[in-house]
Amino acid sequence: MHAPEATLEIISPHVFNWKVWPDFSQIPDAQQPFMRYHTLHLGQAVELGARRITALPANHVVPAVGFQLDSGEASLVYSGDTTTNDALWEAVNQIGNLRYLLIETAFSNAELEVAVRSKHYCPSMLAEDLLKLRLEPEIYITHLKPGEVDLIMQEIGACVHGFAPKMLQNGQVFEF
Repeated sequence: MHAPEATLEIISPHVFNWKVWPDFSQIPDAQQPFMRYHTLHLGQAVELGARRITALPANHVVPAVGFQLDSGEASLVYSGDTTTNDALWEAVNQIGNLRYLLIETAFSNAELEVAVRSKHYCPSMLAEDLLKLRLEPEIYITHLKPGEVDLIMQEIGACVHGFAPKMLQNGQVFEF
C-alpha cells in the first residue's frame, strides 16, 4: 500500500487491527505479507507496470490525496475527497496529457454549510474551482450524496460553464 504518512499512521491502529479487518501486513506472515506499507509523498510518482501513479493534494477533514494515473499517452486524475484547494488545481494544470478528471461533488447547493464543514464540494464550489482549470479534460462527477444525485447533477449543469461534466457510472471503463 502506497499512501501518505498520515494515512499510514491511521490504517494500522484503526482499520487493519484484527478488530475491523485482519492485519494483512502479518498474513500469511511478517516476512511475506499480503500488504506492505510504503510512504507516498505529494508529487511523488510510483511505477505500476507501464503506468505511473502520483499523489496529488487534497483538502479534507481527514488525511486524503488525489491521484494522477499516467499511461504515458494520457492521464486520469481522481480527486479523492476534497474541497476548494488551489494546490490541486496548480498540480492538475501541470499535466499536459490530462484526458479525464474525476472529481467529487458530495452535496447540493442547499447543503453548502455541510459541504464547507466536511470539506467536500457542492456544485457552486466546484463551478468556482473549475474556473482555475486551464485544460480541457472530460470531467466526471463522483461521490454524489445518495438520494440527491439528480439534484446535484442538475445544479452542476446550471453552475458549471465551459465544461460538460457527466456523472461517473458504475462499471465505467477509461482506456488511455
